[in-house]
Amino acid sequence: MASTIKEWKDKVVFVLTADGRIIVGQLVGHDQVQNLIMNDAHERVYSADEGVEKVPLGLYVIRGDNLCLIGEYDESKFSDDQTAPAPIPPIQQQIF
Repeated sequence: MASTIKEWKDKVVFVLTADGRIIVGQLVGHDQVQNLIMNDAHERVYSADEGVEKVPLGLYVIRGDNLCLIGEYDESKFSDDQTAPAPIPPIQQQIF
């Protein structure tokens, strides 16, 4: 388990952006505001009906202010035939 981003350099990482996109690729570099440079990146798009669609992005830069979560990517824990889970039902609040 890495404690800093620099320990993930040249490894495949999983990035969740602030707008909900999931991007997987090899971490090539980063800077002090956590802008990321990724090589061989692809976006994983989940659907409720079909498996995962992989959209190739190639060399990709993610701005640090759009970064929500980053972690090591373990290919064995993901499958291309996964579908998106059902959304969580809304919580209804009652005011008395």
